[in-house]
Amino acid sequence: MRTQLSAALGAVALTGGALLGAPAANAQAVDYPDSSFRVEVGNTWTSGKLTWYNRSVLVEGTHKSVSSAGRAYCRLTWGRTYDADRALVGSKGSDPSDMACGTTRTFSFVVPADIVGGARLVRICLDDGNYEDLLCAPYWRP
Repeated sequence: MRTQLSAALGAVALTGGALLGAPAANAQAVDYPDSSFRVEVGNTWTSGKLTWYNRSVLVEGTHKSVSSAGRAYCRLTWGRTYDADRALVGSKGSDPSDMACGTTRTFSFVVPADIVGGARLVRICLDDGNYEDLLCAPYWRP
């Protein structure tokens, strides 16, 4: 009898300990903030979404060029990350294979921000096909 009672109490203790150590049933993955962006120059533009991670920013969207008359009419998108003091942390552009020349193209790239808490600010730039910024706009972390 004593053996059965101690076995039953041991099982209750083990079950209780396992339940206390288990995560809550409704726990979810971390949600990262996001925001939208749009930079326009004449009839050309870049627009999309920024996803703010702890050490990087995902930039994904679409850019448009209305002429294919030469590389200077093509469009790329660039992102530059900054810390709270507005010091440059990282820079990255859309892949040249995603360049829009007289068309609309989608892109996706990650801009590094290897600082505690990640980037505080991202500048998104619409670039001509010769890696010259046409116009940049700042976007603050939400």
